Amino acid sequence: MTLETPLHGRHVALGARLVDFGGWDMPLHYGSQLEEHHRVRRDAGMFDVSHMRAVDVAGPAALPFLRRLLANDVARLRETGKALYSCMLNERGGVLDDLIVYFRGPDRYRLVVNAGTATKDLAWIRAAAAAEDLTIVERIDVAMIAVQGPNARERAAGLWEGPERAAALSLEPFYATEWGGDDGAFVARTGYTGEDGFEIMLPAAAAGPTWDRLVAAGVAPCGLGARDTLRLEAGMNLYGNDMDESTTPLEAGLAWTVALDGPREFTGRAALEAQRAAGLPRKLVGLLLEDRGVLRAHQKVYAGAAGEGETTSGTYSPTLERSIALARVPAATGAAVEVDIRGKRLAARVVRPPFVRHGKAVIAS
Repeated sequence: MTLETPLHGRHVALGARLVDFGGWDMPLHYGSQLEEHHRVRRDAGMFDVSHMRAVDVAGPAALPFLRRLLANDVARLRETGKALYSCMLNERGGVLDDLIVYFRGPDRYRLVVNAGTATKDLAWIRAAAAAEDLTIVERIDVAMIAVQGPNARERAAGLWEGPERAAALSLEPFYATEWGGDDGAFVARTGYTGEDGFEIMLPAAAAGPTWDRLVAAGVAPCGLGARDTLRLEAGMNLYGNDMDESTTPLEAGLAWTVALDGPREFTGRAALEAQRAAGLPRKLVGLLLEDRGVLRAHQKVYAGAAGEGETTSGTYSPTLERSIALARVPAATGAAVEVDIRGKRLAARVVRPPFVRHGKAVIAS
């Protein structure tokens, strides 16, 4: 039996096409995935992301613990509300999950982990913290709504009044602020679409009325289909597709999330240093299909003398009006490859993601 978010009834009432996503009954779209995609790029749309899991970590050992747990260095978070993107690794350097960690104040942090890995993540974190002076709370009482698009902040502004409104609207990118008292309510200027906007965490009981207010303010409900085309245009990795436990962040285009400066020890560091010293055997690249066809995940990529690779994510880009993909290929891959699509080798150009940022193409089509 699939799980349901606090907004499930709203999705049903809106006629959403519901699908099983990581054990959750989630909306794929509400009619037109293409229209939802364009609504986010051109105005404002919102996503129910309550299937993701917020985890609060607190206690005197919180900072040193998170510095050992994560590949990025949480000590960089010096201002209350500041956020950091990081991978959590196993001893082989493989990615257990990618997540965001927020600094809530001295000895207080919030992690937001992926839905499909939440159970595994919590077990890993608790095992690593077994001997630590820490409190770890899985916030199953908190719902999450992502409001994204060039007009997202303006349309969401009515959710708050007075100082809370000023605090939310003055947030810089990758910062968050708490609101409404100590009940888990939290608004962050983060997202997964390549557009501006907020990710709003709030008590589950408040999710429905908040969703309704956003609809009334002109924010379009959007499903997982548009979220995937938007994140792929933005060159953002999807866990389970573009990286997993068999992939290191260095091979997933995420070297910028790994802090190897200084003597800090963290799980997976030795493996990453060994891989970097030996030279990366493969890399993650973007692909633009030059021929007619549709790129999907798990298609073979031919890179000439360099060898072979595979697409990890692929889709039709509504913004570019052509097919795009992320692919893991041999490190020596050049500027052009061929992709096997239904038994035919079609030409593709190798590019550096992102493909689209803030509604505009950032690569020559």
